[in-house]
Amino acid sequence: MSYTHPPSPLVTVPVTGSSHLFPVHRIYCVGRNYVEHAKEMGFTGREPPFFFLKPADALVVVAQGDTGKIAYPSQTRSLHHEIELVVAIGKGGKNISAAHAHEHIYGYAVGLDMTRRDLQNEMKKQGRPWCIGKAFDQSAPIGPITPKAQAGEVEQADIYLQVDGQDRQRSNVNKLIWNIAETIEHLSAAWELQAGDLIFTGTPEGVAAVVAGDVMQGAITGLGTLSVQVI
Repeated sequence: MSYTHPPSPLVTVPVTGSSHLFPVHRIYCVGRNYVEHAKEMGFTGREPPFFFLKPADALVVVAQGDTGKIAYPSQTRSLHHEIELVVAIGKGGKNISAAHAHEHIYGYAVGLDMTRRDLQNEMKKQGRPWCIGKAFDQSAPIGPITPKAQAGEVEQADIYLQVDGQDRQRSNVNKLIWNIAETIEHLSAAWELQAGDLIFTGTPEGVAAVVAGDVMQGAITGLGTLSVQVI
């Protein structure tokens, strides 16, 4: 068999404490999944969860202790940071109940859902898809995946993001509107999840713009830190 052009390389994320690599299938993201963030975006209440996707090659994989780099993207003047807990799926399934969701989790990571906010808002006004605001190149920095058994009490973990050493976002995973198990239940009702899927579970309040030169450092208790510079 021959190809018309060289196939794209497999996208992988390293696993903490192991030589294994986690091959990525799809990236699902949950919108407005912390109460205070929903409020700052103009919404209240426990609305039904909704999802959008990013391409797997939007990932920027950053080793623990390193500072990754992302280019300030084109066509925007409002690049926002969104720190998120990422769930790595190790066993696929469809119509997974919340009670059995934990059986499908391989591990967890720290991630950033970078957003061209001005473009996203313009698409919202026009009733059009947000892809240009969410699914651009280098829009999903991520740290190594920590296997579930080593991750500790993720559902009670502190989550924060600093920019140049100053707090921007600080909360706790227990403030998710739809918790991890409920998210997997809803998501697997709409798509058949596959081993290799990543779920960005939502961001707490405090999202704001960054500019070239800024260094973002985010962390989730038990999962290490993620450091990324905008260039």
